[in-house]
Amino acid sequence: MDVTLKKPSELGQSERQAWCEFVAADPALASPYFALEFAECCEEARSDTRVIIVREKGQIVGFLPLQTGHFGYARPLGGPLGDVHGIVGEPGRAVDLRAWLRAAHIGVFEFHGALASQSAFRDDTEARDGSWIVDVSDGFEAWRARRRAVDSKAMRNVDTRYKRLERVEGGHHFVMADTRPQALELMIAWKRDQYRQTGVFDVFSVAWTRKLLQAVLRREGERFFGLCSTLIINDEIAAVHVGMASDRMSHFWFPAYNHDYSRMSPGVVLLVETARTAAVMGQHGVELGPGQYAFKKDLSSYQVGLACGCATTPSLMGMVCRQSTAFEQAVSKAPLGRVAGWPGKALRKIDRLAGFYAA
Repeated sequence: MDVTLKKPSELGQSERQAWCEFVAADPALASPYFALEFAECCEEARSDTRVIIVREKGQIVGFLPLQTGHFGYARPLGGPLGDVHGIVGEPGRAVDLRAWLRAAHIGVFEFHGALASQSAFRDDTEARDGSWIVDVSDGFEAWRARRRAVDSKAMRNVDTRYKRLERVEGGHHFVMADTRPQALELMIAWKRDQYRQTGVFDVFSVAWTRKLLQAVLRREGERFFGLCSTLIINDEIAAVHVGMASDRMSHFWFPAYNHDYSRMSPGVVLLVETARTAAVMGQHGVELGPGQYAFKKDLSSYQVGLACGCATTPSLMGMVCRQSTAFEQAVSKAPLGRVAGWPGKALRKIDRLAGFYAA
């Protein structure tokens, strides 16, 4: 096995071709997170973006894009903003993840949204989650019909929101690709206000978040492109979504809206219109990422399994990580009631925040 570590911009033509062929051959890699172009965007925003390239008998068998940190500590591509990640390689091929990491001199790889279907992460999985998918592979109306059959109340609520919009003086319309700088700035302003009000960490307090979104929005290829969509009500922007898409899947990433229009749930309408447009474009669906939000549960068709955990190799950083995990597990098993889960939650929050400042 031959393992090298490169920046995405340093990949040769044969490596780039292999990456794109792996993605095209595997339906599990339909998310834009797995596109080579997304890795390139991450490199524009973060200097610590790297790719593990693995060859066997001279043939490329896989890639693992990631963010490298200090002392051999690595995180998934996009850091905490990477909702979905994993191996880009031959479908179904067995991967010894620890051997890959060891050969690349990485002591710890902390993952929070790896594809659970990839066996490479199975031995190191500590928890599971799921990325919600709005399935429009059979068309927009087929999705509506299936959701209505499963949850008629949720779809009636969507219909009610559209009826309210129809009564608005001045009308409304959806813009799938709004290139005005104002749209991005409004999203960021509304999102930062939301973070302040809810006490959630402000992801835009670190410069690389904005740089990453700007890099994504500059992409206009067939296999990968950025999306800035808006819902216009009475000639003003009522909701904005900034995300990205592959040729098979749109990712609903950063939605925000003007609270003056909250009665009309413009964010939900924006998602529904994104799904409608994705179907027209021939995409399979809209990926919403993980999270127990009502709108995701109401509108999604299914979830893609995600694995969370930490893969380590023999190293000082690996030893520290293993001891931390052992402490968390010991406390969680102790008869302390709800308090038993606090250390684990605190450690995960600290690691998430560290991921923002690692660049």
